[in-house]
Amino acid sequence: MFRCLAFALLALAFSAPSLAQVQRNFPANAMRGTIVIDSPPQVTLNAQPARLAPGARIFGQDNLLRLSGSLVGQKLLVHYTIDIQGLVKDVWILTATEAAKRPWPTTPQDLQTWQFDAVTQTWTRP
Repeated sequence: MFRCLAFALLALAFSAPSLAQVQRNFPANAMRGTIVIDSPPQVTLNAQPARLAPGARIFGQDNLLRLSGSLVGQKLLVHYTIDIQGLVKDVWILTATEAAKRPWPTTPQDLQTWQFDAVTQTWTRP
């Protein structure tokens, strides 16, 4: 039984895509900014006080969920979404490759006027 489990774990390790191979698809309402987790659910988003929504999700660079308490005090470059109440809903900590994709909207006004290509995950300004 232990041998089967060991082989299964080994196969999983070699079949799992590496971080460089994973392309995350961000929603069209994701903006770019910097976030610092102060004292959850309090955060500083783009140098302004903000709050995480109940059930907010923070995805690490490996796309696994991170607990907000484990990120306290770190300044992170992220993509994020805001819910209808103005709270931070979803956060993705960016990899270097994702951060290099420019331009990316940083304000709601940018989201309204720029064009998003969901396939290539790129934005174009008018």
